[in-house]
Amino acid sequence: MSGTDNGRGADAPPGGSSPAPGDSSLKDALREAERILATAGIATPRADAELLAGHLMGLGRAEVRAAEILGRAAPANLMDLVDERARRIPLQHLTGRAPFRGVDLAVGPGVFVPRPETESVAQVAIDEANRLVAAGRQPLVVDLCTGSGAIALAVAAEVPAARVHAVEVDPLAHAWAERNAREHARSPVTLHLADARSALAELDGQVDVVVSNPPYVPPDAVPVDPEVRDHDPRIALYGGGVDGLDVPRGVVLAAARLLAPGGLLVMEHADVQAEAVRRLATASGAFTEVSTRADLGGRDRMMVARRASEVPSPPTDPVTAVDRDVRGCAAPGDRDVAHSPS
Repeated sequence: MSGTDNGRGADAPPGGSSPAPGDSSLKDALREAERILATAGIATPRADAELLAGHLMGLGRAEVRAAEILGRAAPANLMDLVDERARRIPLQHLTGRAPFRGVDLAVGPGVFVPRPETESVAQVAIDEANRLVAAGRQPLVVDLCTGSGAIALAVAAEVPAARVHAVEVDPLAHAWAERNAREHARSPVTLHLADARSALAELDGQVDVVVSNPPYVPPDAVPVDPEVRDHDPRIALYGGGVDGLDVPRGVVLAAARLLAPGGLLVMEHADVQAEAVRRLATASGAFTEVSTRADLGGRDRMMVARRASEVPSPPTDPVTAVDRDVRGCAAPGDRDVAHSPS
């Protein structure tokens, strides 16, 4: 089609053409989408409508708004996606993407969708790595329970001098992390399909930063939001044990093994678990400066601690009848579920 681009006139502005007679305008479609999503209980109906339209149009939200003002036509299949979102299919599953700091991640069924609050956890790890770079060091950072690779890739992107390793026990989640690592090859991350409790023995005592967003939800705390309850992998949510802290306990012991003296541990937890998670670190005997930090919303969401110097090596945490299923990032009874946390 000489003089056209994808069926549009050469002088047609981005975002599609003006609606033909009988076509729905983008403005009307977005208004209807917002109404449908609000009725379905979506917390951000207008934003979700714009993001779905932008996904189909290849535009950002600001560009979608500009296209709306210019009277462009709604993209085909927009209302089909809106109907799926109204059934509480996660927005990120419909678009196949999830932003995390400056990293655009591929996500979908079988891997935990990274949350904005986890960006604060990554920030602490990034700040520590940058501090070491400023001191002339090449920091070694390990992300345990990496899931989609969100934290590891953010560290690699924002601290190019860092050497970053990421551990994931589940093959399906590991495959998502591999895909994201390939897409962001300029920020290299070394991935390991392994049990977080025993992985990277060759790095014992050498790591500068261990960061983790493990599963930590107690078994009786069923999430309210259908997107989480019905679509996030179970073992990305439930941390094992009556308190949900079996997996975090394993991460603390792994960090004690991996970290060099003075190295930093940063681990996410639920806001109601702050005191219990601090006790985990203190009871190990391997950490000092154990503290709780808040996320951007002011909620207690992470434990930060430094590896003590000249302390005995932590216990090896043998597999027992109680914890034999708490390996890597899997909760008891869920080892047959091919999912993983982020």
